[in-house]
Amino acid sequence: MSTRTFRITLRGSFDGLTEGQRAELLAAAPAHDMLRAEFTTEGHLTYDIAARPFFTFRFLAQGEKEEDVLDATARAELAAEAWLAERGYGFKQLRSQAQDMSSAPLGKRQRREAARGAA
Repeated sequence: MSTRTFRITLRGSFDGLTEGQRAELLAAAPAHDMLRAEFTTEGHLTYDIAARPFFTFRFLAQGEKEEDVLDATARAELAAEAWLAERGYGFKQLRSQAQDMSSAPLGKRQRREAARGAA
């Protein structure tokens, strides 16, 4: 059986932050800049708290069956909630979206490379 790669994106907004928590997030903001966004197994957080209260976690997971994306998404949601709870950050409207990369359409360069490999 082949391994499938899943990209899971969780979006939400911080809620009820204290001034101290807000200052903490602002101080750590360079490490969570949107331009550094990546999908990782432990989850990567991005936000711009100076502009708006929204955040995004990006997770990378693997499974063997298409249905494994449901378990991977649930694990990602729990991991994001745990990270926020450990720091006492309130949040709301957490929603997730997952993509099975084995079923993602190929880009122009990938199609060209696939055509070369088939020739």
